[in-house]
Amino acid sequence: MSEISISIKEKISYGLGDTGCNLVWQTLMLFMAYFYTDVFGLSPLHMGTMFLAVRVIDAVTDVIMGAIADRTRSKFGQFRPYLLWFAIPFGVLCTLTFYTPDFSYTGKLVYAYISYTLLSLVYTAINVPYCAMINNLSRDPRERVSLQSWRFALSTLGGLIVSLSALPLVKYLGHGNLQQGYFYAMMVMGSLSIIFFYICFANTRERYIPAADTQHHSIWSDFQVLCANKDWRLLFTLNVVNLIAVIFKGGSALYYINSVMHRPDLATPLLTLTLIAGIVGALLSPIIFKNTDKVLGFKLAMAAEAILLCLFYFISPSQIMLVCTMIFLINVIQLAATPLQWSMLSDVIDVEERVSGRHLSGIVFSTNLFAIKMGIAIGGALIGWLLAWGNYIGGAAIQGNSALLMITLLFTVLPGILTFSLILIMHGYSLNDKKLALLLTHSVAPFPENTLSDNAHRRADI
Repeated sequence: MSEISISIKEKISYGLGDTGCNLVWQTLMLFMAYFYTDVFGLSPLHMGTMFLAVRVIDAVTDVIMGAIADRTRSKFGQFRPYLLWFAIPFGVLCTLTFYTPDFSYTGKLVYAYISYTLLSLVYTAINVPYCAMINNLSRDPRERVSLQSWRFALSTLGGLIVSLSALPLVKYLGHGNLQQGYFYAMMVMGSLSIIFFYICFANTRERYIPAADTQHHSIWSDFQVLCANKDWRLLFTLNVVNLIAVIFKGGSALYYINSVMHRPDLATPLLTLTLIAGIVGALLSPIIFKNTDKVLGFKLAMAAEAILLCLFYFISPSQIMLVCTMIFLINVIQLAATPLQWSMLSDVIDVEERVSGRHLSGIVFSTNLFAIKMGIAIGGALIGWLLAWGNYIGGAAIQGNSALLMITLLFTVLPGILTFSLILIMHGYSLNDKKLALLLTHSVAPFPENTLSDNAHRRADI
């Protein structure tokens, strides 16, 4: 285990890298659909088809980028250089994606496809190496939890900046022209992202860069190694299910506020409360779980969150203070557990290196990002289908009882059940802190001659 303590300055700088990512990611999540249909001028059908097409491309490029990053060696390090190389292209493309050209409809559709696809590719080129970089910053599992806690606190801060400032910026900079407003607002967000990426690059240090792969293994070979790793398979499944639960809560929130609570005026305050709770939870994570096994701590957090979500169902929506308290507590717990979850990926990487001699940070984190995107896609689709099943009528001032019940279930009980299922998924996960401590007392030795079957037996023995 590394005895090097990472400074607060470096932890904050590392976290600011995800602030830069989330300034754009959160904007895409909150405003992209509205921008393309109501400002840019695409039909909902063409917009939805484009989103699906780009997600399919993402599924491939995420894994490829992870493999490329695993094979990168430069004077600036292994993963850090991508922050330097792609910061400016990222800022430029996020601005151009929100530009509305004076083209024909077909020309605008082509422009949207090209700009959005390029933005997604550049986002992948920065975000995958950024996520993977943590294993090169520290070998200490506790320091990694602390790094992840700062990362998610500052990532959530990026989301808070977007939610509070994006629309006011559009209004202020556009002077009534939404097309101009979105373009200049994203120019501001893109510029901030560039600054945060450069701060992250300048103030972090990759202390543990593994030796280059002299065996020249293929990407497919890397993927086969991962598929043979039970703990990776469990974490992949966990991330898909977890994101479905997160999307259920987030995607149904406005429906709950507008149709169940009948308080649309509370939408912005409750979104802000959610983000503040996330910052608090992420910062408290290394304190709360300082003396607790990561796996046990994660299970306890998920149990607490699941119980609160199910209890939420029985709270009257008219009890505003109680509703706010529950939302705050649920999100504190969720973000307190998130650094533990991401630190487990680092543990899988360490053990895989111990077993097979293959250091697969890039592809492990890239497949995790793919699992997240898969969960988002499935969760979003399920929300639409379940609302339709509940006879939800879009735009109606008053919804029927079946629609109100479905909205309430989506916001409370259903994500509660999914959250509880995460405990069951983690039941087979083997890398608790005691086992990791035992492994980390031994030096990492490569076994390039081993077959996948050999490595599977070695995993069972460790």
